[in-house]
Amino acid sequence: MKPILFNTDMVRAILKGRKTVTRQLVKPQPKGPLVPTLPGGCWPGYFEEVGTSRVQRPPYRPGDILYVRETWTVWNGNYEYKADVDDGYGPFCSNCTLDICAGDCNSILKWHPSIHMPREAARIFLRVTDVRVKRLQNMTEADAFAEGFEAIVCNHPCDIPCTDCMNTGYLESAMFGFVDMWNSTIKPADRALYGWDANPWVWVIEFERISRKEAMGDGMD
Repeated sequence: MKPILFNTDMVRAILKGRKTVTRQLVKPQPKGPLVPTLPGGCWPGYFEEVGTSRVQRPPYRPGDILYVRETWTVWNGNYEYKADVDDGYGPFCSNCTLDICAGDCNSILKWHPSIHMPREAARIFLRVTDVRVKRLQNMTEADAFAEGFEAIVCNHPCDIPCTDCMNTGYLESAMFGFVDMWNSTIKPADRALYGWDANPWVWVIEFERISRKEAMGDGMD
């Protein structure tokens, strides 16, 4: 079983069943396309860089079981998760009654970064169903939806061409949210190499959510 990190918004998207794929940088970046090595070869499960003798190991393989690391804390002896708390407020402070928060719960709770979440605190488990390699910009609006992003729909009432959405139907597309998120995860000094405009090669990792029981049954290494 391997860990995978998601921010709070993406955890919420997984919990709602919207997010079924994620993209990660291929490092080092290949000079050409990567293709799966032949079954029975020396590097099963790896990807070969076309035109060279180099191979790269993907971060995950189909069938891998992942546990999600997310922002967390401990309250009254129980694990709690920031994805369950809207805007930092929730049923954690003593002043909260009837779902109305009269205090700042963030001043009471100490949230821990996802990278520090122990495996026993995991509540979300995923099974990898496919791994492939693509250019980052080789995405569609449907791909952005599968990444867990939502669009702001334009509800124009008129029959004439709409200037608000430029006849796309969206005031803000799901792709816009994905691009913004992607660039926010890349250090400014590295955006020329790995930002959206650089169009880097990425691992496209598809997954399905499974129960804790299924995850345990598939083994915990």
